Amino acid sequence: MTSENPTLTGPDFGRGINLSDVAPNGMLLGHANGEAVLVSRTGDEVFAISAHCSHYGGPLAEGVLDGDTIHCPWHHACFNVRTGEALRAPALSPVACWQVEQRDGKVMVTNKIERDPLAPTMRVPANADHVTRLERVVIIGAGAAGSAAAEMLRRSGFEGEVTLVDVEEEAPYDRPNVSKDFLAGKMSEECMPLRADGFHAQRGIYIMRGRVTSINPDAKSVSVAGHDDVLYSALLLATGAEPIRLDLPGDDRPHVHYLRSLTDSRAVIAATETARRAVVVGASFIGLEVAASLRARGLDVHVVARESLPLEPVLGPQLGAVVRDLHEKHGVSFHLGHTPARIDDDAVVLDDGTRLPADLVVIGVGVRPRLELATDVGIALDRGVLVNEYLETSIPGIFAAGDIARWPDPHSGQRIRVEHWALAQRMGQAAARNILGARERFTPVPFFWSNHYDMSIRYVGHAESWDATRVEGTEDDSALAVRFERDGQLLALATVARDELSLRTEQMMERVGAVGRGP
Repeated sequence: MTSENPTLTGPDFGRGINLSDVAPNGMLLGHANGEAVLVSRTGDEVFAISAHCSHYGGPLAEGVLDGDTIHCPWHHACFNVRTGEALRAPALSPVACWQVEQRDGKVMVTNKIERDPLAPTMRVPANADHVTRLERVVIIGAGAAGSAAAEMLRRSGFEGEVTLVDVEEEAPYDRPNVSKDFLAGKMSEECMPLRADGFHAQRGIYIMRGRVTSINPDAKSVSVAGHDDVLYSALLLATGAEPIRLDLPGDDRPHVHYLRSLTDSRAVIAATETARRAVVVGASFIGLEVAASLRARGLDVHVVARESLPLEPVLGPQLGAVVRDLHEKHGVSFHLGHTPARIDDDAVVLDDGTRLPADLVVIGVGVRPRLELATDVGIALDRGVLVNEYLETSIPGIFAAGDIARWPDPHSGQRIRVEHWALAQRMGQAAARNILGARERFTPVPFFWSNHYDMSIRYVGHAESWDATRVEGTEDDSALAVRFERDGQLLALATVARDELSLRTEQMMERVGAVGRGP
């Protein structure tokens, strides 16, 4: 959801400012021709770009400037201040730039420059033999990884055929808001598509609707129900994940829902028109975001989970307690340390016999990767599709990205599989460039965010387990940081209202290329 345009503040750059008004390697927020503009300075060079991130409109002036790159404080997208180029998902489009003139120690912002989001500005170094052989790229899955890969192929100058195959009619769309703002009624359905109608067709990206039934690596073809076989020169598997379904008596009743897709979210919204009492099974990120969204719609909400604190396995006890207290303040009732025994027509019955009245049940206990196609074709698996540092699978010409891929992470020194939107997009972008022969190792530090009412949690790094946590701030503070460590080394950092610390920690981890001590 893009933020509303705030009142313009700061100097009018159209009238000019002194060069000394902008600190070396610093930024200054102002405006030009009625738009918010951020001016930055590198040495004596001055650049001007839009002050708002092209993803959700985050305030770039509150981000971190690192050389020629500005990092957004909200969701860690970043942009080149010289060109406005979007260098990192979740931002997929560039920000606007303005021409800057300097005369006699004065700086003046003049003409605005707009760019096509898929203009080929990130070309891969040419390998003539490889490019000649590469005529058709097929991508299975139009979610975060797949759609980002298709766009990156065009941004990198690929002129051959690009086909996205997905059974969902709406894909690609903004999946994170399926459980957040769209479900809460704060975002209209018109805002859910990632791109406007006609965007992909105008740029030569063909979206085929249908279920992929098989892959033939010898013939380099994909079979899609209702279509002729599709040939490929390179194939990207980006099939994503699906909800874990409970083997629970009554989970097939009409008032019981699982939430993953836009269709699922619509069904839950329709149910809220008559429902008054909801039970959410699972205190996962999805489960808690659903709880917050249902409270925003005025429902009585109870959360059932086997954990002693919500999100404790991921965020630790300190943040888990903060999340629990916040939801309770907003009217959510927790039943922790329990599991559902069955679902009746009008209630959820717990393992201790407690009966929770419910005319709406949403189950959110996690997801599992969709591995059927990879399994059938014989690709090497280990709790996901095994890929190397270039995101290549065990079958030549087939790559994998997103929720299904388990890759060698240089920061943790382990193979990991991570189910987060922004990382899946970044992985799709990297896979696209490697399909084109870039041979670029996939090394980003994992990052995700989760919103709960007016609180947003940022998380950088990856910690499946840890032996110590270091907490800055208290549970009553509005700002909190929790460091997850093993043997004194930083694995991950979770923050609330500590955006600069989160950004700088991410940068530090990227620069050292492996887990290191925090700043």
